[in-house]
Amino acid sequence: MFQIGTLLEKANAPAEAIEYYYRSEMAAVLDDLAPELNAHVKDCFEKLGKFSALRYELMDRTSINKSDQAGSKIVAEIGAEKITDADLGAIIESDIENQLSSMAAFLSDEQLREQKKKMLQQYKSADVRQKFLQGWLAQEILYRQALSEKLSEKEDVKKLLGELARRVLSQQLMNQQLADKINITETAREPYYAANKDKYVEPAKATISQILVGEEEQAKDLIGRIKEGQDFADLAKEFSRDEGSKADGGKIDSDVTPGSHVAGIGYSRELNEKIFQAEPPALVAEPAKTEKGWEIVKVESKTAERQKGFDEVKQQVMSALLTRKRKDVQEEYIRQMMDKYNVIIHTSAQKKAETPDEK
Repeated sequence: MFQIGTLLEKANAPAEAIEYYYRSEMAAVLDDLAPELNAHVKDCFEKLGKFSALRYELMDRTSINKSDQAGSKIVAEIGAEKITDADLGAIIESDIENQLSSMAAFLSDEQLREQKKKMLQQYKSADVRQKFLQGWLAQEILYRQALSEKLSEKEDVKKLLGELARRVLSQQLMNQQLADKINITETAREPYYAANKDKYVEPAKATISQILVGEEEQAKDLIGRIKEGQDFADLAKEFSRDEGSKADGGKIDSDVTPGSHVAGIGYSRELNEKIFQAEPPALVAEPAKTEKGWEIVKVESKTAERQKGFDEVKQQVMSALLTRKRKDVQEEYIRQMMDKYNVIIHTSAQKKAETPDEK
């Protein structure tokens, strides 16, 4: 039974493999085989993307007390119905799968499993699970009450449900088409990156410190004092009117990039140019007039423009390729369906009839 399970696992049939691994346990418990068996079961659950089931399976297999199955703790009740911790885990996992359904066309099975695993990490906290449970219970009891009041039989509700069904079905059909026709491999990514390198360039950037004062004469006086050797940070703490930076000696946390606004100061093309002309550490020779007042700027550091390597932008390249491919597939499939159903659009009928000028 165990060997059949391993063959099924190798044949990419993890659900069937799990069944035979369980059968092997029922046939005979072999201590020497147990660690290997546990590892295979874990791998199969991961391949299926059933992480909640895996969690409780592992808890059961490693628990000292086998009397209570892991996940059997009751977390809520709806009348006579009991909702266990395992039920809650399955509900959370199902909700995540629904959220990921729109991405299924663009990600491999492995990528989907990784994304699902990351999202499940958010629900490890008892508080987060409790909050989710409360929201799910509220929706569930409202749904049950709506059914008891036969809301689904009302004409306006039927119409709304019909519209929702149209949207869901049309989107699912398109997702199916995308999944069948989009397969972006590693070899496709690299040529795209090579042809679009200019899109993956990290711009030059600079870090600065500032002193904001109200008058030009005061700004020029402070620049003179800095040139004579007084400490920029000390003067910023004493004289700067910028409350956000003065306590830190005028230091601005955000980087400045060419052609953009100057972080912490605002848009000033002239000041931006002077910042990137300076060789740090350097004081900009003249104060800059801005909406806030007069700015004294010190360029602390500067980094040159840099071409990002392929490994750094793999995911961005994938997203760009997916977006382009998705657009192509959607347009072609819609065109095919338009032809199949003999769709004719009378564009002239949408134009407003022209009225003669009043005489």
